[in-house]
Amino acid sequence: MIRPDEIAFDVDGVFADTMGLFLEIARRDFGINHVSYEDITQYYLEACLDIPAETISAIINNILDGAFQDSLKPIDGACAVLSDLAKKGPLLFVTARPTVSPIRDWILERLPSPVFPIDVVATGALDAKSEVLKARGVKYFVEDCLEVCFSLSQEGLSPIVFCQPWNRAAHPFREVRHWDEIKALIDAGPSVPSGPTCFP
Repeated sequence: MIRPDEIAFDVDGVFADTMGLFLEIARRDFGINHVSYEDITQYYLEACLDIPAETISAIINNILDGAFQDSLKPIDGACAVLSDLAKKGPLLFVTARPTVSPIRDWILERLPSPVFPIDVVATGALDAKSEVLKARGVKYFVEDCLEVCFSLSQEGLSPIVFCQPWNRAAHPFREVRHWDEIKALIDAGPSVPSGPTCFP
C-alpha cells in the first residue's frame, strides 16, 4: 500500500477533464464537430487531430489562461477520493502548466474545507516534474503523459499511468482506469471529519 504522503498527482488529464473541455470549446466556438475524445490518440494534439494548429493553440491558450475555468470539469470520481485524502494528510499536485493560477483556484474550489494543506506546483515544463517530486520526498506520481512517466522512472520514481486514449502505447508501468483504483492503492488510515466532500 502507498502512504498518502508518498503520492502526488498531475492535474490535466488526471484530475481535470481538460481534453473534454478542449472538445467542448472546439465544437461551440469553432464549429468543429468531427473529433471525439477517442480520436485524441497522442499527447500532442497536432499529431493526431485534423484541426488547424493555430486553432489548437488558441483553444489551449484560452484554457491555460482560465478563460473557460467555470466549464472545466473534474474527472469522474476525482473529487470524492481527493477530498478524502485531504482529511488524511497534505495533497500535492504538480502540473507542467506555465503558471499556477488559475488552476490552483480551480482545485481549491473543488476540494472545499480540506483538513490538511493542498499545494499546487506549476513547473512550466514536463521534464521538470521529477525535481519537484524528489524534493518533496514523493515516490509515486499519477500521470497521463507517457513521456513524463518514462522520465520519472529514469529518475527512480514510480509513475502510475492514468489511462487515457493518448497513452495506449506499450509501457511497463502500473495503470489505473478510475479514481477508485487509485484509492485502492493508498493506505487509507483514519480520516478526520470535515465538511462537504467536493464540488463538481
